[in-house]
Amino acid sequence: MKDEKTTHFGYQDVPVSEKAGRVRQVFDSVANKYDLMNDLMSFGIHRLWKRQTIEMSGVRQGQRVLDLAAGTGDLSARFSGLVGNEGEVVFSDINAAMLSQGRDRMIDEGRVANVRYVQADAQYLPFPDDHFDCVTIGFGLRNVTNKQLALNAIFRVVKPGGRLLVLEFSKPVLQPLQKVYDLYSFTLLPKIGKLVTQDEESYRYLAESIRMHPDQETLKGMLEHAGFERCDYFNLTGGVVAIHRGYKV
Repeated sequence: MKDEKTTHFGYQDVPVSEKAGRVRQVFDSVANKYDLMNDLMSFGIHRLWKRQTIEMSGVRQGQRVLDLAAGTGDLSARFSGLVGNEGEVVFSDINAAMLSQGRDRMIDEGRVANVRYVQADAQYLPFPDDHFDCVTIGFGLRNVTNKQLALNAIFRVVKPGGRLLVLEFSKPVLQPLQKVYDLYSFTLLPKIGKLVTQDEESYRYLAESIRMHPDQETLKGMLEHAGFERCDYFNLTGGVVAIHRGYKV
């Protein structure tokens, strides 16, 4: 329909109703090589970024954690160990292929007693109000159709005193780094994707989606608009990645 609202899918404008399906196709395509590509794309540094997120989360034994866009479970695996048998980790992803990959990995690692799996859209979370001590979303918010709607939904399910951590690609703060980053993202990254997954276009979309994501200050404002307080962010690797954190007071 001509009057249907549009949103961005990378650098393309697409109908809002189509974006989730297009994102799903991207991750269906890359799911079985997701971990390998993360290591290749970031030169392994993504493990340090995720470790920093875990350390900033303050998750303790007995707490309940929601890991959105959980992928293959790097964050969920660490949280499972931290919350112990009295706690719970909800491993959630909108994409069934990614959820299956992650579940297989968690079972292989013996993480079964305190982890459950939910296929869910971050915009419409099927959980009670004031339910989780901590919610994380790692490298997934930029793919959500309506980011503000998702942040509002996350605020609803966080307990008073709980917190949200968003780990996401962001805007480099050093101009020389920006130029190198652009060259890598739009030239080398799609070629790596083609070589490893036979899918150049999906990785071109991922590069474009990073550029369309809000910058650090804009995303901080969106967390505050959702209701989070004491919001801050921490640039990693010169701002290539940032961790945003907000509390529900």
